[in-house]
Amino acid sequence: MRNWVVVGALGASLLLAGCQAVNTTSGGAVGVERKQYMFSMLSTDQVNQMYAQSYQQTLGEATNQGVLDKTSANARRVQAIADRLIAQAPQFRPDSAQWQWEVNLIKSDELNANCGPGGKIIFYSGLIDKLQLTDDEIAAVMGHEIAHALREHGREAMSKAYGIQMARSGAGALLGLGEDSLQLADTVVQYSLTLPNSRSNENEADLIGLELAARAGYNPNAAITLWNKMAKASGGSSQPEFMSTHPASDSRISSLQAAIPKVMPLYEQAKK
Repeated sequence: MRNWVVVGALGASLLLAGCQAVNTTSGGAVGVERKQYMFSMLSTDQVNQMYAQSYQQTLGEATNQGVLDKTSANARRVQAIADRLIAQAPQFRPDSAQWQWEVNLIKSDELNANCGPGGKIIFYSGLIDKLQLTDDEIAAVMGHEIAHALREHGREAMSKAYGIQMARSGAGALLGLGEDSLQLADTVVQYSLTLPNSRSNENEADLIGLELAARAGYNPNAAITLWNKMAKASGGSSQPEFMSTHPASDSRISSLQAAIPKVMPLYEQAKK
């Protein structure tokens, strides 16, 4: 058992040795202040460029399949809402004003949406149609996704993956562990380094997304109705894709409810 403690500690030390502590965003009215550890050899620009290539490939495939929607009423809604949210992103991260933002709607029954590194947004029509989302609820989803990009949660996860790989190699060399043991070492490091932050990341995206929507003039209470709709959709035979990457927690709605009074003045000001 002592070996696995050593492996976990080794993974953490190797990760920290190659990482630097950064503040990707300002705290805002919601007070997101957690320092993040990013692998120093994996820059923001590198991650943004890698994702931009993947994003263009996705758009190309959608175009070939005739499902890239540029003209429908929903496509115009998504673009208009995105424009208002993107205009508020520099409140948290000034350099995001120079990002090459893109917004696209794909015709699909999939209940999903995402904003990748560098501001590459994709919405799927099924999320809007099946859940009958209002503009305020679309803004709640999109604000949450934009917050993941502003906080560079993708780069943070990649940095942790480097730490896990370094722990594998370092633990095997120092402890003489076999392949089966290294699989267990993976589990130890993954659970000690990844899971707590993934919960934290979701909470950060909820809070920053809430403030972004409020600053853009969208009712922050829509975040509550959105997650109630998501919970209801999850009760069916198949779980929405969005929920598999954004798992609901019992405390999510209560955390949002507690934060709404902090951003309501911003919403009221924006409405004026």
